[in-house]
Amino acid sequence: MTQTARVYGGSLYDLAAEESLTDIIQEEMRVIQDLFRENPDYLALLCEPSIPKEERTGLIEAAFGNQAQRYLVSFLKLLCERGILGEYAGCCQEFTRRYNIDHNIAEAVVTSAAPLSAEQASALKEKLEKQSGKQIVLVQRTDPSVVAGLRVELEGKQLDGTVQGRISGISRMLKEVVM
Repeated sequence: MTQTARVYGGSLYDLAAEESLTDIIQEEMRVIQDLFRENPDYLALLCEPSIPKEERTGLIEAAFGNQAQRYLVSFLKLLCERGILGEYAGCCQEFTRRYNIDHNIAEAVVTSAAPLSAEQASALKEKLEKQSGKQIVLVQRTDPSVVAGLRVELEGKQLDGTVQGRISGISRMLKEVVM
């Protein structure tokens, strides 16, 4: 994330917090970010410098003016006018980071060989919430190289319960004993 995204995303968060709109704006930011991800040509059009700024901001107004919170629409227009709409994803990341801090939420990235069942995900989430004292949002990833077990990244810490991680740990201990 760039410094620009931190500043702009943080400023939008501060405004949303003052107006008690953080929940609404965060959800709408996520929806718009998904739309940009699914329609990269649309985002490229909004970033095209050969198209006058007024036309590009008009496209934003037409697409989101009646759909999104006015502060967010104005924010998108501002990014477009300044030629930094490509920083939107980073702004979303900073907004979410600040939101999570204020709402005692932590994101846990769980990597496994196969997707977790709903019961497994629920049990893991509950255990992580007890351990961290925070509300947990689970992000699941699959990686076929993870033979068995789970690898969890939570607040900068990695909990490696994979077979590969256990073997590596045993290997390290053996090296320490031998040396």
